[in-house]
Amino acid sequence: MTDVMTDPSPTQSPVRPRASLPRRLLAYALVLLAVFLLGWMPMWLQARSRAAERDAAHREIRGLRLENTLGAAALLARRGEYAEAREAASRFFTQAREDVDNATSPLPEPQREALRAALSERDELIALLARNDPASAERLANVYAAYRESVARSAPNARASAR
Repeated sequence: MTDVMTDPSPTQSPVRPRASLPRRLLAYALVLLAVFLLGWMPMWLQARSRAAERDAAHREIRGLRLENTLGAAALLARRGEYAEAREAASRFFTQAREDVDNATSPLPEPQREALRAALSERDELIALLARNDPASAERLANVYAAYRESVARSAPNARASAR
């Protein structure tokens, strides 16, 4: 007769050694990391492309604000509102000086060159506006036209470099 207590039954499974637990945890961690990366990578790529689009829009808006301020100054001077025109021209020249002096300015080089040319006329234009001189309207219109021309010349280059 055999003792039932000492006879191992075939239904009992052998106990696994404890050393396989860290391996299993490592495998789970690697699978979890892979799933995380699969979900994170497309979002990161999309965020990166959206950031590039945002930066391009900021550059365009900055240039348009400059143009708008200069155009407003020219229009106000033509209407004879010299004090308001002087304030608008002063805002334009201040922003233009910041963009020209800033090495990391978002504006393309042709626009920066046009701003440098406009800045050379700053003091004379502000003085004409302060004296309520009608010649200031024509001078501002000329600066505006030159700036618009530089923007138009640099627009195809900026679009091509953004792609």
